[in-house]
Amino acid sequence: QVQLVESGGGLVQPGGSLRLSCTASRSIVSFNYMGWYRQAPGKERELVASITSRNGITYADSVKGRSTISRDNAKNTVYLQIDSLKPEDTAVYYCKATDSGTLLQSWGQGTQVTVSS
Repeated sequence: QVQLVESGGGLVQPGGSLRLSCTASRSIVSFNYMGWYRQAPGKERELVASITSRNGITYADSVKGRSTISRDNAKNTVYLQIDSLKPEDTAVYYCKATDSGTLLQSWGQGTQVTVSS
């Protein structure tokens, strides 16, 4: 089973930017789907952005226009750039991958993003 490790979270002031990274323990070429999700305290986990092996991309309305998801197969990494951060972006951000062969879903441990002045 693949291990996914998120990084790049932290404390950011409103209006700032962050780039989150999700690095897999093996090649991500076999994943037909990789996504970033987030969960705020007391709320359900929600999709933020996703990217398929054919670079089909989806964004949640809440981040559309100020977020970019990308994948670097050579580095086994998926990135999520979020600009113009708002306090409501505060959450634990998780990476998810779905293997195209087994359809097994894997999750990372999450990285905390806090947007506050």
